[in-house]
Amino acid sequence: MARILVYDSDANRVFTVNAAENDPMPYSYGTTLRVREFRGSSSSSTLWTTTRAMECWNLTRRTYGRGIFVGYAFKRIWEGGHGVTSQHYAGVAFDVGQNLSSAGRQQLWNTANNLGVWGYVEPLSLTPSWVHFDRRYGTPACSGTTAGYPTVHDGSRGTYVMILQDALNALGYSTRTLDGIFGNNTRRALVAWQSDAGLAADGICGCNSWRRLTSMVVGIGRTPTVID
Repeated sequence: MARILVYDSDANRVFTVNAAENDPMPYSYGTTLRVREFRGSSSSSTLWTTTRAMECWNLTRRTYGRGIFVGYAFKRIWEGGHGVTSQHYAGVAFDVGQNLSSAGRQQLWNTANNLGVWGYVEPLSLTPSWVHFDRRYGTPACSGTTAGYPTVHDGSRGTYVMILQDALNALGYSTRTLDGIFGNNTRRALVAWQSDAGLAADGICGCNSWRRLTSMVVGIGRTPTVID
């Protein structure tokens, strides 16, 4: 069984769904995306995504009109496998179509790009054997880029808060829970880490904190303090 945290940005709330590996992902269309497909190579018992990412998947799948092979979707940041600002850690990114020919990937890319619902559809010149699309949200904390994570602070909710909590816990700064809700425990953990890291201990995870935190935690592997 997997514990799946789903962020609904319209209602600004996080809810939990428990599902088996062969069950469909919450809010996905029929059985077009099963939990095991979304999980990919992640060994985590806790996964997360957003309702909007699932809605974008549904529209893409219906428009494409046939099955889409998913090579990589979700990863927890300490599992690594992607860059330090990857949207895979937010559970809103898909690397798909690895079983297709070049012409097939072009068709799938055209479908995703022409729909206009994904926040980013990566140029095929950068993805030689797959198609990447993601439904990121928020404004990146670091200016001058469309990548990266938005600033989060007390009261914030969503999968970027889940990344923050996950990273802090992996480094031994306990947020006491992994729920996507930035409350007092998350703020205390962030302030303690910022102080130890020589950053302004303001309890706000902005550009500098994200840069330092992700560089420290990406791919370090499961630690004894990780929370599921």
